[in-house]
Amino acid sequence: MIQRLSILGAGLLGASLMQAAKARGVAAECVAWSRSEATRAVCRKADYCDAAFETPQEAVAGADVVVACVPVDRIVPLLAGVVPHLKKNALLTDVGSAKAAICAEADAAFPPEVRFAGSHPMAGSELNGIAAARADLFEGHLCFVADDARSRRAEARDEAAALWRALGMRVRLVDPNEHDAIVAHVSHLPHAVAVALSSALAEKPAFWRSCGAGGLRDTTRVSAGDPEVWRAIFEENRNEILPALDAFAERFDALRSALRGNDSAALLEILAAASAWRRPLSLGGGETEAAK
Repeated sequence: MIQRLSILGAGLLGASLMQAAKARGVAAECVAWSRSEATRAVCRKADYCDAAFETPQEAVAGADVVVACVPVDRIVPLLAGVVPHLKKNALLTDVGSAKAAICAEADAAFPPEVRFAGSHPMAGSELNGIAAARADLFEGHLCFVADDARSRRAEARDEAAALWRALGMRVRLVDPNEHDAIVAHVSHLPHAVAVALSSALAEKPAFWRSCGAGGLRDTTRVSAGDPEVWRAIFEENRNEILPALDAFAERFDALRSALRGNDSAALLEILAAASAWRRPLSLGGGETEAAK
C-alpha cells in the first residue's frame, strides 16, 4: 500500500484517482493541490482527500507517489518545480495524453536520480472538474506507461504500471513515440472529428440539435470536453495528429466521391469495411490485445 499519494491537479482525473485509491485500499493517505480555492475547499470536505494544499511544493512533501493531473503543456514545468521538495525515491508520474514531448522534457529537466515514468490512462469524460469525479472512472480501461530509458531506471516504469493495475486498469508498456501515433488515431482524431461535426451543426437552426438521437449524441459527445485541455493536447501531439487528419480526409473524400458518382458498389464497400471494423468494439473486442 502507498502510504501517501499526492495529486497535483484535483479535477476529473485527479479527484477520481483519489477516490479510486481510497476505495481500493491503494493508498493510506491522499493529499492534493489545486490552483482553485473552490476545488481545495471541496477536497477538504471530501472523505477521500486527507488534506488540500495551496502550493504543489507543500502537497508533495513526504509523498511516496506524485501524480500530475494537469494539462499536458503544464506537466513538466509543474513537476520540475516540486523536484527539490520530493521524498527520496518518490515516484513521479502523470496522466498526459501525449508522451514523447513530456518524456523528453522530463529527461532534460529532472536530475538522473528522479524516478519518473510517463503514464496515460485512457479514461475520462466530456464532463470536467471535481464534481464529475467518480471512483470507477479507471476501472477496466487501458493505461499506457512509457517504456523508455528513464522509466526503466530504478523500476519507476514497473511501479507506475503496478499503480494503475491496482486502480483496476489494464496496462500496456509502450515507447513514447509509438504511444503518440496510436492515440493520435484512436483518441485525438475522433475528438477532432467530433469537434468538426459539432461546429458544422452549430451553424444550423438550434432546434436541429433536439432532433438527433443516439447517433448524434455518440458521435459528438467528446466535443463537449474542456477546450483548454484539448487545445493543449492538439498542439502537443500535432506532428502525429496532422497525418491522422490527412488519412481521415482521404477516406472522407472517397465516401464523397462514391456519393457524387452514384457508385453504389464503392459506397457499399466503404460501409461494409467500416461496419466490420467497428462491430468487435460492440462485443468488447480489442481489449486483450491492447494490454501487454
